[in-house]
Amino acid sequence: MFNWAKQTLANVVGTEEPIYGPSAIRSVAEDAKKTPYTELTRDDMKWEAMESTSVETQTFYFMADDGHLAFCQVIYSNVVGIRTTSQFNSKVFYTDGRKPLWSTTPLNHVDFSEDKSCFFAKDCALELSEDGKSYTIKSMNDPQSIVNLKITRISPGFVAGKDGKTLYGTDLENPWGTMRHAFWPRCVTEGSIMTKDGPIDFKGKGFLSHALQGMKPHHAAARWNFVNFQGPTYSAIMMEFTTPPSYGTTVVGVGGIVKEGEIIAAGTNCSAKHLKTKQDTENDWPEPTEVRFDWAGATKDGKPVEASIEVVLGSRIDRIDVMAEVPGFVKKIVAGAAGTKPYIYQFYPHSTPLDLKIKIGDEEIIEKGRLFSEATFISATE
Repeated sequence: MFNWAKQTLANVVGTEEPIYGPSAIRSVAEDAKKTPYTELTRDDMKWEAMESTSVETQTFYFMADDGHLAFCQVIYSNVVGIRTTSQFNSKVFYTDGRKPLWSTTPLNHVDFSEDKSCFFAKDCALELSEDGKSYTIKSMNDPQSIVNLKITRISPGFVAGKDGKTLYGTDLENPWGTMRHAFWPRCVTEGSIMTKDGPIDFKGKGFLSHALQGMKPHHAAARWNFVNFQGPTYSAIMMEFTTPPSYGTTVVGVGGIVKEGEIIAAGTNCSAKHLKTKQDTENDWPEPTEVRFDWAGATKDGKPVEASIEVVLGSRIDRIDVMAEVPGFVKKIVAGAAGTKPYIYQFYPHSTPLDLKIKIGDEEIIEKGRLFSEATFISATE
């Protein structure tokens, strides 16, 4: 069967893709060779709301001054261009060992602002301010988790390269898939999440990721690594994914080191390594127990930048069986895909501050802060 026919079948019914090889992907790293990163404007935060198979998310992370951690997320998905669904997710990680508070609710009456910068649904709204520097996040869809939060960026946002896009397809001038991540790496936060035990104050630090997977998610990536480090002066963030063998098991990383008002270095010269793992007996994935994250780049005036975090993760704070817990649209998107077994491992070693080691030119800095990380396994990479 011709590759284009196999791809069409995979898009429609979720079957495994043929092996196209690394020539069928153009990583954003190619673009970043000339333009390491581009600072975001208000227009860059617009929702794409694609009319073909895709999953688009805005995810807001909150590290409260008192130690609590939370994220809130809107997922907008399109299944084969036939049906769109939306979901609001929130999750609170406690510092006292309690099970995380997880809430996921389908959204109805979804709409966007005229310029597609704001998202609305019944009892839910994500609104970008006119100056493009803050979002308010509100949801009353779940009485167990009523969200009223605000996040304001205090450093520039960025995408890697010129537009942040990795392209997929055998004709890369007319790609059949895309991957894009836009980040606000350092923010301040305020507001609360009301739970059955009362309100939780989320005054603290935050991070925003706006992601678009313009194809079936399990076709775009087989594995993910994510880290969000926030310290008193510096933030370090990274999103790294590895494609399935269909696209040459290609590794693409996007990340940066920032402080208030300034991007120190950003782009695609970053990596995540699982130094030690243990086999999860329930699903056979190699759960990481010790990891290292590395960043490299240069300041605007040309000083070389290196940064790293090496950490023993300790016990995970959660393990998510995506097929069991995430709404039905995911099951429809991955229906029929051989070997697809998505699990997310989440870690928040908050009891002791961690070290971010930074070298800017000849200056060496150790920044103590808190880290949230995820390791996601979707399908085999061999």
